[in-house]
Amino acid sequence: MELEFLGTGAGMPNKERNVSSIVLDLSNELKSMWMFDCGEGTQHQILHSTIKPRKINKILITHLHGDHIYGLPGFLSSRSFLGGTSPLTIYGPSGIKEFVQTALQISCTHLTYDLHYQEIEDGLIFSDDNFTITAKQLHHGIPSYGFRIEQQPIQGKLLVDKLRNHNILPGPIYKEIKEQTHVTLPDGTIVATAPFISEPQQGKKIAIFGDTRVDDTNIELAHEVDVLVHESTFAKDKSTLARDYFHSTTTEVATFCLQANVKKLILTHISSRYQKEEIPQLLEEARSIFSHTEIANDGTRFSI
Repeated sequence: MELEFLGTGAGMPNKERNVSSIVLDLSNELKSMWMFDCGEGTQHQILHSTIKPRKINKILITHLHGDHIYGLPGFLSSRSFLGGTSPLTIYGPSGIKEFVQTALQISCTHLTYDLHYQEIEDGLIFSDDNFTITAKQLHHGIPSYGFRIEQQPIQGKLLVDKLRNHNILPGPIYKEIKEQTHVTLPDGTIVATAPFISEPQQGKKIAIFGDTRVDDTNIELAHEVDVLVHESTFAKDKSTLARDYFHSTTTEVATFCLQANVKKLILTHISSRYQKEEIPQLLEEARSIFSHTEIANDGTRFSI
């Protein structure tokens, strides 16, 4: 499971940062990928990555400001040109369906796959045997959501050495042991399978926030996640500006992470006012409060 940042800038692209887009690579877990936001130029950024558009089957939009959605029509169209045939679902605030449908209809774009929409509110928006996704509205100038992605507990592994010590040799019986509570061995003995399987592993927990002021009411959404991706549009000396524009500063987010008991923080959505040489100072501001902090750059990939 990995996060790849395609765009990490705020508002508009500059020479160093494109606007917002992140891909959660679940190739090992689901053989698919999920995209979070799709700002202008996202498909250009994909050309510099190993991401396969046809593998993206979910796009989750945090809010409808242009720097988070203007890349959607182009990406959806290119996915067709590149041979995408599997269905894709877009999750986002009310209005996302109208925006996409209007762009596709006016441009006479015909997709080679089924496109579904789920306009979201607070609460559980997706669940299956592998993952759940919960959404919560944040504190921004327009409806903006954060997402909590939780992996279901991972089944324990077969204790092969223990099986061999009990003269249970590899074969179809191993598959039965993984799937059943009791199995019958070739000699007719019935054994419980639990002693031969390790304890389930706790799944990973990730929170990805859209644009927002830091707000204590959002602590539950980020509580004890392995990774929190949070905007940090401004440095600590711009707290008034951040509040006026419904954004966050480095130190505000770092303090929030301490309160939420987050394991790792990744900052993104960096204002174009900050040049490349100023990024270390932004990172130091956050790390002075929460040491397990990174700042994402375009193309950065983090393992979870």
